[in-house]
Amino acid sequence: MLPQFINREQEIKFLENVYNTKGFSLIVLYGRRRVGKTELIKKFLENRKAVYILSTDESFEENAKLFKSKFAEITGKEYFLKLETSSLYELFKFFYDEVKKEKIILAIDEFPYLLSTKKGILSLFQKIIDEILSKTNIKLILCGSSMSVMESDVLGKGTPLYGRNTNIWKLLPLKFNEIVKHFNNPFEVYFVFGNIPYYLKFYDDNKRLIENIRINLLTKGMNLYDEPLVLLRQEFRESRVYRLILKYISLGYKTIGKLCSATGMDKSNLMKYLSSLEEVGIIRHIVPFGMKRKGIYEIIDPLFRFWFRFIYTYRDLLEIRDIKSVESKISKELNSFFGTSFEYLIESLMKEKTFKEFIDFDIYKWWHKDKEIDVLALNEKTKEILACECKWQSRVNVEKIVKELNEKLGCVDWYKDKRKESFAVFAKSFSKRIKRYEGKRVYCFDLKGLEKILRKR
Repeated sequence: MLPQFINREQEIKFLENVYNTKGFSLIVLYGRRRVGKTELIKKFLENRKAVYILSTDESFEENAKLFKSKFAEITGKEYFLKLETSSLYELFKFFYDEVKKEKIILAIDEFPYLLSTKKGILSLFQKIIDEILSKTNIKLILCGSSMSVMESDVLGKGTPLYGRNTNIWKLLPLKFNEIVKHFNNPFEVYFVFGNIPYYLKFYDDNKRLIENIRINLLTKGMNLYDEPLVLLRQEFRESRVYRLILKYISLGYKTIGKLCSATGMDKSNLMKYLSSLEEVGIIRHIVPFGMKRKGIYEIIDPLFRFWFRFIYTYRDLLEIRDIKSVESKISKELNSFFGTSFEYLIESLMKEKTFKEFIDFDIYKWWHKDKEIDVLALNEKTKEILACECKWQSRVNVEKIVKELNEKLGCVDWYKDKRKESFAVFAKSFSKRIKRYEGKRVYCFDLKGLEKILRKR
């Protein structure tokens, strides 16, 4: 089971560097729902004089009461509670009178909720910063989960805070090497529960994977049964349309043409929704090497990918508590589903420069007609080309796979007569390994070897 807080060294260092600067500082911290923003803030606030305010969407007046209560608590001045004003500007003036140049962290969590309670809140904060906080040693953290609001309304061009001396950090999901350090079967855990801390904390290493799936994802009312729907409703106004698109992508309708036919949407309208899903990090557009068009869309968030393939598809059965039938369907298809998940994970690890052998390579996908190379790696400087195959299988015969890869590589039009070719095979385990094929280098990585590499990172 995942600890409450996983070491976020880079993020803590960033916050501490800002904290150690002189004078007022503004920090905008944002990231998708459940990624661990609140835990990061609370960890940073430990042993420091700080105010933590969790905004609500109830009303502006309720939020103003919260500010009064927190200001009274940090200053020890009960008169804040008796102030009749609900003006944040007035409250911050009183707060300034009490703290002057004292170093204090003021963290406002779920800031988009506060913005939704009254028009002009952002302009008000601009005024508060310019006329009051700029004279202090306060470190103001504005934190939010709504990616669209934080990126467009708070940080976007033309907004009141745009162009200011703002320290910005987008909190990303956990790297896979962190997951490896905390679970006995990290690959399968990641393929289902993903890399969001909140999702992972429900996984119990003492139970089998299918049991964890049954408890957390297949049982109505449990923690992750509705999680993707909640995120889509929070992030998008037309969540119904986004659900429709993600459902069809999960079922294999991955090109623009197929998605238009399945959803009944025209291309220009569909593209807007796809772009929004890309910005949030739920899907990505994959264009094969050597092509500018004819790409596909794939769900890259692991939990969303699993959820739309198995939970949303069989929602009717789960609603009537027929969990056994859904569990049976999942068990039959899980190995095949994990095969594609493994392929995308290896591609991601290679892009993150996980393997010292391939640090100088650029990473691509490649396919042409009925031929496909899972991961294609190119080194423009040395004219090296690496073809990779990812097999979620045990006792894999490397020689057979490399022979097929060698044939496919012949179809890749890139420095054909001048390049140096090599191969890499990633699998659960091998029955036979080789180091060379027709004089070309062959790399073999099994799960144990991968875990060993990742634990060192």
